[in-house]
This record gives sequence, C-alpha cells and structure tokens, in this order.
Amino acid sequence: MGAKLFVTRFAPSPTGRLHRGHAFSALTAFAAARDAGGRFLLRLEDIDAGRCRPEFETAIFEDLAWLGLTWAAPVVRQSERSGVYARALESLRGRGLLYRCFRTRKETLADIGRAPHGGAQAASPGPHPPDEEQRLLAEGRPFAWRLSLAGAARAVGGWSALTFQEEGGGPAGERGTIAAQPELGGDVILARKDLGVSYHLAVVVDDAWQGVTHVIRGCDLFAAAHTHRLIQALLGLPTPIYRHHPLLLRPDGKRFAKRDTVETLADLRARGVTATALRAELGF
Repeated sequence: MGAKLFVTRFAPSPTGRLHRGHAFSALTAFAAARDAGGRFLLRLEDIDAGRCRPEFETAIFEDLAWLGLTWAAPVVRQSERSGVYARALESLRGRGLLYRCFRTRKETLADIGRAPHGGAQAASPGPHPPDEEQRLLAEGRPFAWRLSLAGAARAVGGWSALTFQEEGGGPAGERGTIAAQPELGGDVILARKDLGVSYHLAVVVDDAWQGVTHVIRGCDLFAAAHTHRLIQALLGLPTPIYRHHPLLLRPDGKRFAKRDTVETLADLRARGVTATALRAELGF
C-alpha cells in the first residue's frame, strides 16, 4: 500500500480583508502540500453570519489567486454544513457529554477574574442546578452547549491515551509526541444560539470529512489542538498531524489582526507591490 496522500487546508473566515499574516499562513500550507505532492484545500469558515460578508469571500479568492495559489475544488463553506454539525452535537448530547450554560461572556470573564489562579478552569463552572436551569429555560434565556470535561474524561478513560504529533512547534517549542491536556481549554462551548456550532466542533468535523492529514496553522492555535484531540476521540475521528508555525509579526512586535488597522493584500496591490515581491518578503 502506498503512502497516504498529504492533504492540508487554508481556512479563513470572510469577516475582513486578508493581510500579510494570512498570506504567510496560506503560503506555508500551500508550499507544504506542493512539496509533498499532495492536495491544498480552501475552506471558508463562515458560520458567523453576523460578521461574514460576500464581498470578503470574493476578496479571499482574489487575494489567494494573486499570490499564485490554486486549490482543489470544491471550496467547502461551513454555512452549508449545519446539518452535519447538528448530528455531531446530538451524538455528544445523547451521551450526556454536553450541558446548557446560560452565563454570558461577561459573567464568565468575571468568574475568571475572581478565581484564585484564573485560567480555563474558572470558565468551566459546570451545569446549573436543575431548578435554576428549568427557571432559565422557562424565561427563554439564551444558552450555549458546553462540553463537560468531567463527562468526557469518563467517556475516553482519562487523558493518558490522548496524544497528537506536532511537526512544527508550539509557543514554548513543543514538538514531537504531545500529551493532550484538554483541561487547558476548560469546558469549551461547542454551540451557541447565534452560531449553531462553535469553531472547535466545526473544524474537527470538517478536517476529518475532508481527509486532512496535516493541519498547518499559526502557533496561536496550538492550545486548541488539545481540545480538538479530545473531540476527535469522543466522535471517533482520525487525528491529523499538526504543524504550527510562528506568527508573522508587525514591526512593533504585535501580530497581524483584522481588528487592527493593518495593510491588507489589496492595499499592497494598490500601491504597486507585486505578488513575487511579497512572496520573497515572506520567505517564499
């Protein structure tokens, strides 16, 4: 039997224009697939209907084509896969691995601030008492579905068997066989009323469905791999190899971010920067 085909992906959200940081990540994944004789996929993580825009989706295609990237068809849009995510959620809910959380983001952040050591565990308050839950349901209060770490630990027999392979590097240089620590993420939200599904569940389900063998992304998402490894185990899905790359930083040492006023790839084109020049600047 021959070697398994190398498959990776670039998965932006159409909530703004792409910048140098996106270009670096996309080129990194594309080059890895090309060098391995594999496939490069494009997936649009567009589940946040309130922030995603058709013009940003169009711009993603334009920017990546300008960079010289090509991708295998079809382009997967998460907004078209709500039924798949709903079935995955129902599988977990039916096994008692999810619980309703009515706490707002503000209330959760306040709990973290009051906790002796802060961190994810403070964001994992556990289920509401049954009488409180029934009262909040009767009031029509919105809620999120959180993954119960306690229930998940019982379902997989503890974390000892949960490992993943890191071929890039985490923020502290983590590499090789990594023992997953799902507790770092706490009882993560897997679905909310406004979105239907969270990033954590959607990305795990989609990577498995698309046959992604290598997840190549920024090291700011290294911690998420610990949570994703647990979800893979709970849903019986394969675990890809991870390659987390360093973040491209601005001259002031800060990471590139859509929320900041940073020069976009469209801005670069407008002032005459060529794709060849940008690729050379980024090491490609």
